Amino acid sequence: MSLVRHRLPAALALLLALSACSFITPYKVDVLQGNVVTREQVQALKPGMERDQVRDILGSPLLTSAFHADRWDYVFTLKRRGQEPVLRRVAVFFNKNGALERHEADELPSEREFVASLDARRNRDKAKPPVLEASEEQLKAFAERNKPQAAPVPASAASAPATTNFPPIDSTGGSR
Repeated sequence: MSLVRHRLPAALALLLALSACSFITPYKVDVLQGNVVTREQVQALKPGMERDQVRDILGSPLLTSAFHADRWDYVFTLKRRGQEPVLRRVAVFFNKNGALERHEADELPSEREFVASLDARRNRDKAKPPVLEASEEQLKAFAERNKPQAAPVPASAASAPATTNFPPIDSTGGSR
């Protein structure tokens, strides 16, 4: 009977711990990989631009190939918990002289739309932030509650002389 008494609480504790695992989920960070390329950046590309000019606008390409030196690929992925991954691709093609010939791109967001999509998740997951302003009444009440109290002066300190003479550090009394 005592064996059953000891196993029952242990079994209940184990069952409770296992059921709690279904309520607790680990934190998963948003994973952004690659180059963020916006609609405005692609619109700034003009045929005939040199490679350096394209790199100044789009950044360094994520993928370059020794077999396709005339093509740069910009790939962007965003993985968020509970959402489908976002994948965007931009390919830039150069002619034999190294000038921009054309580009191919998925549907790209504007810079404003991209930033708003990042903030929308944060704002949706969090409650409204608290107001960080205090009224005049609240400030006065705080000052009253937190007035500095004068520390009581011990009687021995009140009768002690203002200066104290200490013996010299060197026991010989002279300098070295």
